[in-house]
Amino acid sequence: MTEVEPTDYTETLDALERRVHEARFTLQRRANAELIALYWHIGRTILEKERTSAWGAGVVTNLASELQTDFPTMRGLSRSNVLSMRAFAAAWPERNGIVRQPVGQLPWTHIVQLLEKLNEQALREWYAGKDVQHSWSRAELIHQIDTRLHERDDAAPSHFAAALERSDSDLAQELMRDPDTVGFLGVGAELTPD
Repeated sequence: MTEVEPTDYTETLDALERRVHEARFTLQRRANAELIALYWHIGRTILEKERTSAWGAGVVTNLASELQTDFPTMRGLSRSNVLSMRAFAAAWPERNGIVRQPVGQLPWTHIVQLLEKLNEQALREWYAGKDVQHSWSRAELIHQIDTRLHERDDAAPSHFAAALERSDSDLAQELMRDPDTVGFLGVGAELTPD
């Protein structure tokens, strides 16, 4: 005797699959937010120590090395990345400035691009907002900065947000594959999309 599939089976399966994707994306966004807050805290601590204890570049090198030893599964603790954390905290000196603004929703690699490619804080914040609004990939963010989107924004409206579901957007996919986020969680490929 063969088992008959219920008439609402496909719809139920689709709904459950959507819920799994939503839960995974929510977890990744939360992990990313914690990672960004951690990186800001590391950068802020370095800035404070430089101001009060005369820390220099050698101390940052040692700090990065010790952190890498203590957390071997975490990518992102290299000297250059720790210096980027310092630049991040200098660019957004208030923690609320990252928690309540678009920059706090971006993957770390996007934030590094904002820091490296833009010198004006207002432009960094403008591109961070556009990045979140349109769910850009890192490559798209770089392209938009390099082609100076801020100067031509009204001439070229985007329909990405309307055309893509949030779970299928480039930003969502990038968060799922971001080695900094995965390493921060201390997990392997189990968060990688099917």
